[in-house]
Amino acid sequence: RAFRELNFLYHVRHENVVSIVSVLEEPNFPFEIYLLCDLMQTDLHRIIVSPQPLSADHVKIFLYQLLRGLKFLHSANILHRDIKPGNLLRAARSLTLEVVTQYYRAPELLMGAQEYSAAIDIWSAGCIFAELLSRSILFQASNPLSQLDLIMDLLGTPDLSDLTSACTAARRYILRLPKRRPKLATTIWSMSQTVTEDALHLLEHMLMFNPKQRSTAASALSHPYLDEARLRYHSCMCTCCPRPASSAYQHQRHACLQHQPHLMQQHHPRACELAITDVHAARLKLADLVMRINQLDPRNRTMPLLLNRQAVNFRGFLKSSVAQTAEMPPSPHRWEQR
Repeated sequence: RAFRELNFLYHVRHENVVSIVSVLEEPNFPFEIYLLCDLMQTDLHRIIVSPQPLSADHVKIFLYQLLRGLKFLHSANILHRDIKPGNLLRAARSLTLEVVTQYYRAPELLMGAQEYSAAIDIWSAGCIFAELLSRSILFQASNPLSQLDLIMDLLGTPDLSDLTSACTAARRYILRLPKRRPKLATTIWSMSQTVTEDALHLLEHMLMFNPKQRSTAASALSHPYLDEARLRYHSCMCTCCPRPASSAYQHQRHACLQHQPHLMQQHHPRACELAITDVHAARLKLADLVMRINQLDPRNRTMPLLLNRQAVNFRGFLKSSVAQTAEMPPSPHRWEQR
């Protein structure tokens, strides 16, 4: 898992996806690995819960950049699987404008699906979109089953054709429930002052219960709601648009309304992973990848970097935690026990 994560971060280079600057080879390497990434002063969760006003333009710009990053990853057949506001980093200068934490988990995962697609990331992005509009979490439940009930309470009871990926027990549970009518639109209108018809139309397509009917990152980027965000982003924020040759106009950009992120060649580390037969082989493979990142890639620093283990920030980092047990999705086996 560590090798796969590091391998992806090494190969993915896009302005809306965090990238590796270096890997710190500490004394306990490869038992401990620290990745050095671009410094970002805050994340979207802190922005949402802060008193910072969020205009409709803010919402559009944030959503546009999120979807650009997802389109790039999905073009390489890479699923993020843990999209949430705390994982969306922001540079302070831009503020002027374990599969998925429970609140942002797609219904197919909650129903014990054995196979899933990039649609799970779009669901998470839709939840974040709603959170930006309302400044509150849309589906906030105490456990996975309550999470699924809350989703159906807002979206309505799904049809049988929407449950093809659900395990048998989950399908049986849902079909026993009383029929509910969708009320997402009225809920969003009552919670947000910045919602528009276009915003609601896009949100409803990102939060389709059936993953096969859900928007893709590409189709969401082409939605009229994001036209202004596309122009604004490529006029003054992006690094991808060409600039005029004359130095007198270097601050200007040739923005294009149709501009989309370049696609990435599909990246399949599976062959490398199959060669890893034991822990020793995994450590050797990881060490080889770290050497390539730190020594063979001219984009990285040449001077070795070390951690200050006495720093307050490092001690706080050691106390941080990953997904708790309560956040784990119900497996098909757990569904069968209900």
